[in-house]
Amino acid sequence: MNVYDTANRLAQEIRESEEYIGYKKLKKELMDNIDTKKKIEDFEKLRYELQLMQYTGEDKDEKKAKKLQEMYRVLVEDKQIKEYFDLEVKFNVMIADVNKIIAEAIKDVL
Repeated sequence: MNVYDTANRLAQEIRESEEYIGYKKLKKELMDNIDTKKKIEDFEKLRYELQLMQYTGEDKDEKKAKKLQEMYRVLVEDKQIKEYFDLEVKFNVMIADVNKIIAEAIKDVL
């Protein structure tokens, strides 16, 4: 069996998965609304900044962390945005699990 064929089959199965389909559909709906899109993008930008600070060993910016928590609290009051975040987590868990399986299979050569 060709590993590339297997990878392509896996990619197709991911695209056909409940996690992918639900997440993609809701993301499109939310991103079609300019106000909602901006709110989510602002949240994700701040979340990324804080994650980057953590990865680079910078001290935690408490002011930004509080702002992120408040943004999240406000965003999840909207049921559709909460569902979007839940689906995002579900999709990311699936991808992380697939990556873990692959990493486990090749750990002896890394």
